[in-house]
Amino acid sequence: MPSEPIILAFDTSAAHCAAALLSGDRILASKREEMTRGQAERLMPLLEECLREADLAWSDLAAIGVGIGPGNFTGIRIAVSAARGLALALDIQAVGVDGFDAREKPGIVPGVPAPREQTYVRLPGHQARLILRTDAEEQAQAHGLTLLAEASPADLAERIAILAAQRYQTVTAPPAPLYLRAADAAPSSDVPPSLLDA
Repeated sequence: MPSEPIILAFDTSAAHCAAALLSGDRILASKREEMTRGQAERLMPLLEECLREADLAWSDLAAIGVGIGPGNFTGIRIAVSAARGLALALDIQAVGVDGFDAREKPGIVPGVPAPREQTYVRLPGHQARLILRTDAEEQAQAHGLTLLAEASPADLAERIAILAAQRYQTVTAPPAPLYLRAADAAPSSDVPPSLLDA
């Protein structure tokens, strides 16, 4: 087993299922599959494949890193629930990493594409929010930066692992989803059944 703490990180916040296994500054395994659905069924086997590739077991892990969004509601819930469950079962810390931190690079404003020509964005000095992509581009330029809005960059799980490794010893709360918009689900339009008096 490697001498450095082992961090297993994953993300299902967009049309993908991605995982990475980190030891120190070295990625031991990294897997990513594009998929619009099926993340709930594929996530655990994907994580087990990462562990097998590195010849490690669940008990070797020091912490879990998980992408908390923003992004697809269902995908975020899948990953956060899995991370919390694994952390509880393994008695280790789970660290939530938001998509802005995971995408951060010099000279850019990281964004996450959203429906209806919108983008999730966190501009310097502002709270994260959902705005029109054209507005996000203009506001990024006003800060002398470029908007880079990627739904699922190739190294997302690896970046989450790196940040989780830096944070897991100081995190005190379990990961929670980062939702920046209301759910698209509408209330049921079914007419409730009539109740008969006895």
